[in-house]
Amino acid sequence: MGLRAILGVIVLVALAGLGGLGMLALRPPPPAPVQVAAPPPPPARVVLLVAARPIAAGSLLKGEDLATRAVAPDDRPEDSLLDAEQVRAELRGAMVRRPLSPGEFIRAEDVLRPRDRGFLAAVLGRGMRAMSVGVDAVTGAAGLIWPGDRVDLILTQSFDDDKVPMARRVVGETVLADVRVIAVDQALAQGADGAATTEGRLVRTVTLEVDADQAEKVAVASRLGRLSLSVRAIDMPAAETTSSPVRPTFAADVSPALRLPEPAARGVPTMRVHLGTRVEEMPLR
Repeated sequence: MGLRAILGVIVLVALAGLGGLGMLALRPPPPAPVQVAAPPPPPARVVLLVAARPIAAGSLLKGEDLATRAVAPDDRPEDSLLDAEQVRAELRGAMVRRPLSPGEFIRAEDVLRPRDRGFLAAVLGRGMRAMSVGVDAVTGAAGLIWPGDRVDLILTQSFDDDKVPMARRVVGETVLADVRVIAVDQALAQGADGAATTEGRLVRTVTLEVDADQAEKVAVASRLGRLSLSVRAIDMPAAETTSSPVRPTFAADVSPALRLPEPAARGVPTMRVHLGTRVEEMPLR
């Protein structure tokens, strides 16, 4: 290729490069990216505890009595209680000072907590006493008894006297019927630990609300035998008057085998021996 041809190619390439640069210079700048505004944060809310159902004054709160409602911080009633695990634990077993309607906010002044001074005296009805009984995992309904439950107190006795027939050596009877539980262990409320929970450990005492006569019966019954608690259904009718005693249940009422007659003892042949004026019966071996 001649020198003139080479120079021509170089000039063409240079012109093409200058033309491309000119096109880039004349092209309008790209549009600026659109700024998308972030959505506004949701309004602040606080979750408060409310009554899940009608609660009468003097009742002891249970977990199912509590519900929640979310409100704006500015709409929060004064002294209303926040929904927190510790707050719920302290409220279980607390006494309600005034009637609460469903959905009504629970305030600190509406309840008397188990740790508050005078709680036990305030929980008791007029003329009533508090009487504690010892229980274990079996006699205490597996630790599922809560303050406010209604229970029957059952006494079981065993007799070791050989003169007592087998059919009557064990007997059970209802000592008290339809009494209210007001405390579980020293906490005065099951589930109020942080200060007082019984969850995960063995309940040792249950405190009942009784009158003066019933308190004496509990004291005597605790010395006679083993005491057990039977939880009553919520819609169970009130206990009958004490004028209609409950029939005791003997061992033979539970086990028909104990009602069978005992086999007659096999007779042993004897020999009568006269020793002067004395006569003795001597068994033959």
